[in-house]
Amino acid sequence: MSQLPSPPVARKESRRIEQLGRAREDDYGWMKDDNWQAVLREPGLLRSDIATHLRAENAYSEAVLASTRTLQAAIVAEMKGRLQEDESWPFLSHGPWRYGVRYEAGAQYPRYVRHREGRPDEEEVLLDTDARAKDQAFYAARSAAHSPDHRLFAWAEDTQGSEIYTIRVRDLASGEMLPVQIDNCSGNFTFSPDSTHIFWTWRDENGRPMRVYRRALAGGEDVMVYEEPDPGFFVGVSVARSGKWVVISTNDHDTSEAWLVPGNQPEAPAVCLARREKGLMYDLVHWGDRFVVHTNADGATDFALMTVADEAVGERANWQPLVAHRPGHYIAGCQCLADYVVWTERVNANTVIEIMDRKGARQSVGEEEEAYTLSLDGGYEFETAELRYSFQSPTTPRQWFALDLATRQRHLLKEQLVPSGHDPANYRTRRLMARAPDGEEVPVTLLFHRDTPEGQPAPLLLYGYGSYGHAIEPTFSTRTLSLVDRGWVYAIAHVRGGSEKGWNWFLGGRGMHKTNTFTDFIACADHLIAQGWTEAGRIVADGRSAGGMLMGAIANMRPELFAGIVAVVPFVDVLNTMSDESLPLTPPEWPEWGNPLKDEAAYDYIAGYSPYDRIEKKPYPAIFAIGGLTDPRVTYWEPAKWIAKLRDYSTSENPLLLRINMEAGHGGASGRFRALDEAALIHAFAIWAESRDRDTGSSCD
Repeated sequence: MSQLPSPPVARKESRRIEQLGRAREDDYGWMKDDNWQAVLREPGLLRSDIATHLRAENAYSEAVLASTRTLQAAIVAEMKGRLQEDESWPFLSHGPWRYGVRYEAGAQYPRYVRHREGRPDEEEVLLDTDARAKDQAFYAARSAAHSPDHRLFAWAEDTQGSEIYTIRVRDLASGEMLPVQIDNCSGNFTFSPDSTHIFWTWRDENGRPMRVYRRALAGGEDVMVYEEPDPGFFVGVSVARSGKWVVISTNDHDTSEAWLVPGNQPEAPAVCLARREKGLMYDLVHWGDRFVVHTNADGATDFALMTVADEAVGERANWQPLVAHRPGHYIAGCQCLADYVVWTERVNANTVIEIMDRKGARQSVGEEEEAYTLSLDGGYEFETAELRYSFQSPTTPRQWFALDLATRQRHLLKEQLVPSGHDPANYRTRRLMARAPDGEEVPVTLLFHRDTPEGQPAPLLLYGYGSYGHAIEPTFSTRTLSLVDRGWVYAIAHVRGGSEKGWNWFLGGRGMHKTNTFTDFIACADHLIAQGWTEAGRIVADGRSAGGMLMGAIANMRPELFAGIVAVVPFVDVLNTMSDESLPLTPPEWPEWGNPLKDEAAYDYIAGYSPYDRIEKKPYPAIFAIGGLTDPRVTYWEPAKWIAKLRDYSTSENPLLLRINMEAGHGGASGRFRALDEAALIHAFAIWAESRDRDTGSSCD
């Protein structure tokens, strides 16, 4: 094998941290710029020594992976060939108009467009984000929406990747921008139902959305509508599909509360639906004359649906049952049309759509595949019997359907096109169950090419997340096919901490049960080896954000299983981050992980698994960490510190790589083609690491 270049050597500045009678040392705390909040807004303000180190890390990673450039280019070409360049999605009706989003061929970013019903050739461009993004290294538009009276169009845009958004509003008749530019927004806003105001969410200096303001579109000062007193809660604002209410929601990870403003009286004070109670979670949709409340009240761990009349809001005692709690049938969310309430239920990592009319008659939508995803697509109109939903699976491209709830007839609106060709019959999906150490059955979804023999070990990419109750759905991915077409098996480990098997599946992988997430993932790897799908040292593990914590933990626990590990924006410095109240997500995250500033048990438990703190002298596999300089969620210094410390301790010759995107944040590179470059780089690293491992004979050489 060719000699690898020497990695950067980060200087050490030992810092002793004393907390709750405990002490720890951190040699790399200097990588956190004390001026980090300003760096989010102006990346050029990053301290010069830190910038020099990060650029050296980027150069090292590029040099190590230089041999994969041809492979990267080939994978990018494959991925681009599967991408419909002039893509669009089914348009949605709203009054006399049909609204949609589409890409022009060659465009990085989409156009928001509309046309009159029955006149698709007379299309009007509402917003061309590709033009807005010209000459920008990063661009993101969020919450783009038209006003209910169809006169205005607004969007929130971020040009740093720091999630600090500016709201802009355009008059659609004149094409001119209105003088209502709103800065320092979280990206969340809504028009009032009467089109006279914008309600928007303000972020504080630590990046937390804490207030909702109202601004009159005719001009005037911002008026604060709601302020959240708890720094651990996040605030958002939306409008009911019925058009009768503006809804302000506030919550942490286990408690929630909603406030309501009448849609026809946007200047009226907000009223509370039901005051917060510790552990009570609820969200709501409006059903014409009442609210449907999706809640875990009264022991409904997998959630139930309740109703409360418009005039009876304010007391939880007024809630009435609508859909009873059924253990193991997790109600993930719901929406309402004039005569129907619709919700999704997740059972054993697959979804079913359930529908009920006002008389209580039920119907269901499901599929027969081993692993698939059904999702509700939403819409603008309330007085309709048409339900939009989508189906996809690891083998089957996304299909959009319209279901007439009155006649129960459905028709296919659109099927995702793969220009380079895709035959689902060439691929196979399997759903396995791996036994965790405590006996729980952990779902594993597999995708592989039909020419990849079952029972003969193959290289395998194992993806995992397992936090916040977020389920990793078995969706169709054109990017994954570049691995699968090369004889790889792609696997998703549906570990605890997600909600694939219900809300208890989430509760079993959070707080003082967090290590179940890690042991579940390892159990999945062991099961895939035992069943002959792969071998130790032929697995590349992949996780992002909180899934990056999972990657760091399994690297410490069972490094011999893996040829390589990919950790994108990895949350690996858990103890230090959860002890820093100034960081954007720290107080809101305490319900998820525990508060090591006040709780000794939480401190000790986190210290027992925090990847950065648990690094030991052992042979680590090849690791590729990717971060973003302006990421407010997982700050750049977490992966930087992690890789530096791993190099101090690893006893193998396997490379430990860091790449910091100096022009992006948590979501990585912006633009659909630039995102392919990063995806191809990750695939190329996986292929390189697995082949390198076989050449050396061990991932821990």
